[in-house]
Amino acid sequence: MSPIVIAILVVVGIGAVCAVVIALVSKVMAVKVDERFPVIRGCLPGANCGACGFTGCDGYAKALIDDPKTPINLCIPGGDTVGQQLSDLLVVAFADVKEEFAVVRCGGTCDHTQDKMEYSGIQTCAAAKLLYNGKGLCPFSCIGFGDCVKVCDYNAICLEGGIAHIDPRRCVGCGKCAAACPKKIIEILPCSAPISVICSSKEPGGVTRKKCTAGCIGCRKCEKICPVGAIQVKDNLAQIDHDKCTGCGTCAEVCPVGCIFSMAGYKPERAK
Repeated sequence: MSPIVIAILVVVGIGAVCAVVIALVSKVMAVKVDERFPVIRGCLPGANCGACGFTGCDGYAKALIDDPKTPINLCIPGGDTVGQQLSDLLVVAFADVKEEFAVVRCGGTCDHTQDKMEYSGIQTCAAAKLLYNGKGLCPFSCIGFGDCVKVCDYNAICLEGGIAHIDPRRCVGCGKCAAACPKKIIEILPCSAPISVICSSKEPGGVTRKKCTAGCIGCRKCEKICPVGAIQVKDNLAQIDHDKCTGCGTCAEVCPVGCIFSMAGYKPERAK
């Protein structure tokens, strides 16, 4: 028998032995998967946003199976539809999902502010922030390169007037945009929130006014007129306690710069 044939037979033999060993090991060490996992995982939207507090949809599905105490109403993007499906599959009581949506807390469009420099670097918000906190005059302003747009799986964000805008009809409140924003000026609000301050500046009112005509100047008019004490000025910025706010709108009416908005017409259609 020639050496070549012998070499071929040896290689084939080794391969066959390895194949048998691998097959046996895969059966012995196989991790059993609960038959409910693919079904439950199929109910989840697949956004993998982490809004539920777990490592994506796979993590949430596994938690629902492993721990009966895991709430079924944590999938914000899926809303009540997913909540009902999970309720039926796991045979547990339905729990209402506290739906949320995102708001860009900056009204500094090109009509209200301007850039402090001409930026020609990498066209991302994360990169621009590294250079003097971004190109805008206001250090709390939206940079406007769309890092949030790129991570949104629902095409709910666009750039208009130099800043990001969110379409409430498409936003599902997954929170990916808020995580991607280097300025942290995208806020995730409950759909029940009636009023929001569209500004994030914490500079003194006089300084803010010089940089952006749409910025909160901390005048406290809203704080003084609120009948339920739901709005206070802290760090030169009006802040709303959404648990107290009744949505009467008096704060928005007296705001001299118009940075307080009623969210009545800005809520996702699923929450109306």
